[in-house]
Amino acid sequence: QVQLVESGGGLVQAGGSLRLSCVGSGRTSSTYATGWFRQAPGKEREFVASIIWSGGSTSYAGPVKGRFTISRDNAKNTVYLQMNSLKPEDTAVYYCATVSRAKYVYDSWGQGTQVTVSS
Repeated sequence: QVQLVESGGGLVQAGGSLRLSCVGSGRTSSTYATGWFRQAPGKEREFVASIIWSGGSTSYAGPVKGRFTISRDNAKNTVYLQMNSLKPEDTAVYYCATVSRAKYVYDSWGQGTQVTVSS
């Protein structure tokens, strides 16, 4: 199994930037893709972005396209989420998760990191 730890959250003003990190450990060689999700107060968890480790193909949810960038560092087993032009509606707990090569679903999750964007 893969263990994931997110970091980099915090309080930022609208228009500001943050970079989230997700460090993996354990059986990271089995990871097919890593994704970022978020859950705002009173709302369901939603997909934000993902990256496939082999080749680096990325995918983004509509609300964050052009503002967020997902990237990876194979040597550090780390995935980043660079968040620019942040908006109050980006406020949420952000989670990273991984898809193993043996499964079709996200099966490993981090503990989450809080991102708060003030007006």
